[in-house]
Amino acid sequence: MRERLEQRLQELKTEFGKGQQTLQELEQQAATVRQTLLRISGAIQMLEEELGYTDQPQGDGSELSVEEAKSADATGSASAPASRPG
Repeated sequence: MRERLEQRLQELKTEFGKGQQTLQELEQQAATVRQTLLRISGAIQMLEEELGYTDQPQGDGSELSVEEAKSADATGSASAPASRPG
């Protein structure tokens, strides 16, 4: 009986170690994905600014805000900006 319990204890310790290793790998993978998303977000922001998709139209007001551009894409024409959550 004691032998079986010791064997089971060893199996559980091995399984626990594998679980810890898997968790560590997944946490590293999540960190990598977060960094990638941050870089992509920055590239999106830069391109939107370059294309004139700003939150506050500047100059003569001919530039579309991000919300107006999305609305125009969805409806085929520019419309009033959607209200943004506070």
